Amino acid sequence: MNKKIKKLENFDVNKKIVLVRCDFNVPFDNEGEIEDDFRIKKALPTIKYLIKEKAQIVLMSHLGRPNGKRIEKYSLRLVAERLSELLDQKVDLTPDCTSRKTKKMVKNLNPGEVLLLENVQFHSGEKENDPSYVKELAQLGDIFILEAFGQSHRSYASISGISKEIPAGAGFLMEEELNNLDKIREPKKTPYTAILGGAKLSTKVELIKKILKKCDHFLLGGKVANILLRTKGLSIGKLIPEGKEEIQEDVKEIDLTNPKLHLPTDVVVGLILPPEKIKRESGPGSVRKREAVLDIGPETIKMFGEIIKESEVILWNGPLGYFEKEEFAKGTKEVANLILKNKKALKIVGGGDTVYALGKFGLRDKFDHVSTGGGAMLSYISGEELPGIKALKVN
Repeated sequence: MNKKIKKLENFDVNKKIVLVRCDFNVPFDNEGEIEDDFRIKKALPTIKYLIKEKAQIVLMSHLGRPNGKRIEKYSLRLVAERLSELLDQKVDLTPDCTSRKTKKMVKNLNPGEVLLLENVQFHSGEKENDPSYVKELAQLGDIFILEAFGQSHRSYASISGISKEIPAGAGFLMEEELNNLDKIREPKKTPYTAILGGAKLSTKVELIKKILKKCDHFLLGGKVANILLRTKGLSIGKLIPEGKEEIQEDVKEIDLTNPKLHLPTDVVVGLILPPEKIKRESGPGSVRKREAVLDIGPETIKMFGEIIKESEVILWNGPLGYFEKEEFAKGTKEVANLILKNKKALKIVGGGDTVYALGKFGLRDKFDHVSTGGGAMLSYISGEELPGIKALKVN
């Protein structure tokens, strides 16, 4: 980790109010219950340390995209309840972030007690990084600890704003993330293989170009690969959900003739929507209009496996198919197992859907590092300076 960034242990937190920006943006199931508490558990070492050191702990996070409005389904109530269970002590939730009642709850905290602020994005000032909102948040505490690596590429009030107002540093999770990702930011071993899947491509075009310069092989799957295949003029059926013409125009900036790029040579398709159990294997150019590409095929898995087997460094972000459905999970699961068979390689994975998929397969704990960030991980590895991290250096 950069020497300019203060660590949590550098601060005297005893009887100090410590604001900790976490990333509790966890997935929920159809019944409205927390489906995967991975991100909550990753913040526990920092929280437990602060409890032990008798700090007064105020946690902050966002959930979903409420866009500056109070939307009850994005309340952090269930997160507070889960934290209470994991810490074996009561964690109260404030009604908001800046009201008199919230300030009173913060002021009444005893050493070792934990309080969770309601969703910081219920206020429009969060995403706008509004100076007045930043000051109101900063005035709640004496010290700020950034623990939300997955949001550190955002220039938001509770990410990069507070660091400019009060003493600030990195929590244990942030330190762990940076130390591990620094190993792959400028990898010393080759071959270096990057694997990218998932659904979102619009925010990744520039990152693909940057990482392509660093890696020896770039394996592509998921909807990201589908759009690239469409750009090459192949008929791949329905693009869901991200197939807009402007995105395909952005993709044209990527040199698709680059020998480092490896696109699927065969795919698994299903009827839409929703995908039925009726499925078949196909060449990527032979997909019918009523079908969607929902997984990579066996020949692609084999090709990817040969490259993975020889790799010394492996970075993976994004599932390679519609893994939520068992009949389309094979590509993602088999590639995960192929990566794990390579005992010599440094194996780093990140991104919400990928991390969830690995948890579902029971493979998450077997990787060298599982990042809590997806976009932030790719941005950092590509060499970008993230606003949240930059603010900690300046502080």
